[in-house]
Amino acid sequence: MNDAGPLDADEAAFIAAARSGDPARFALITERHRRELQVHCYRMLANYEDAQDMTQETFLRAWHKRESFKGHAALRTWLYRIATNACLDFLGKRTPVPSALPGSELPHLQPYPDRMLPEDPQESVVARETVELAFIVAVQHLPPRQRAVLVLRDVLGWPAPQAADALGLTVASVTSALQRARVTMREQLPGRRLDWRSPATHELSDAEREVVKSYIDAHERNDLDGLKSLLRNELRFAMLPDPGTVTTTAEDAVDGWVSGGLFQPGHDDWRGIPTTFNRMPAAALYLRTPGDAEHRLFAVAVLRVAEGKIAELTGFEAAGEPWLDLPAAL
Repeated sequence: MNDAGPLDADEAAFIAAARSGDPARFALITERHRRELQVHCYRMLANYEDAQDMTQETFLRAWHKRESFKGHAALRTWLYRIATNACLDFLGKRTPVPSALPGSELPHLQPYPDRMLPEDPQESVVARETVELAFIVAVQHLPPRQRAVLVLRDVLGWPAPQAADALGLTVASVTSALQRARVTMREQLPGRRLDWRSPATHELSDAEREVVKSYIDAHERNDLDGLKSLLRNELRFAMLPDPGTVTTTAEDAVDGWVSGGLFQPGHDDWRGIPTTFNRMPAAALYLRTPGDAEHRLFAVAVLRVAEGKIAELTGFEAAGEPWLDLPAAL
């Protein structure tokens, strides 16, 4: 992220658009950064719809501040700075995550549609590990300033002086905040590496695809034993928007679904389609109840597969959520 040197074509075109006062011309240039900025806002906020709103807010702020861009920093850097501070302002109005609930899920957590990720496969800031749900949730347990520092320094790879300038902090305070943030991340993600800037594969493995296929098949056959066999015995499970992650056994998890009124052979008729969210394997589940002619979108299950078993399952209510880009019925 080199801020030195002559203006490139992107910066020069941006300055020309800013000086012209033409909002359509301005929007055309900033629009190409939408996807990466939206992912950045999602990391900060853990909510797809909020990330959309803050990306739009970023563009509005950029328009109003357009005369302040002189090309001393890259356009991309300037936009990230605006987006980060827009998210911090938003977080200042949101109820913070209770620090007494380490590892718990968030009622506002939403999955991120893979179709909205940046299309450039070389874009290191969308490495799979930095959009996985476990990472997104862990980041939310940081105070907002620490969160911003961690994302700017460890995900985007900004040097400390640049992050400090963006956040209006000293280099010493950025260094201190990053150290504290890393400690929290180690507590939230035990056993996982914390070097997120290394390239990570974007493709699902054959084992992940097979588990999703079997997970859908078990639903369609109302096969509770088959479903249990896919779950690791110690399972991290959440069904949002109900708050709280439960570390439970496979049997207890399935028993909970049954006691909640699901999986009633002769009553519940399931269909499913494999998909991905957050660059993770997922299943979109459709339910047809007696008297209904169609299978209607019910939930999205985002899975983390380890050694051929489902180690984490995060379910999201999906009905009436068009941004998921899934058919409403089958």
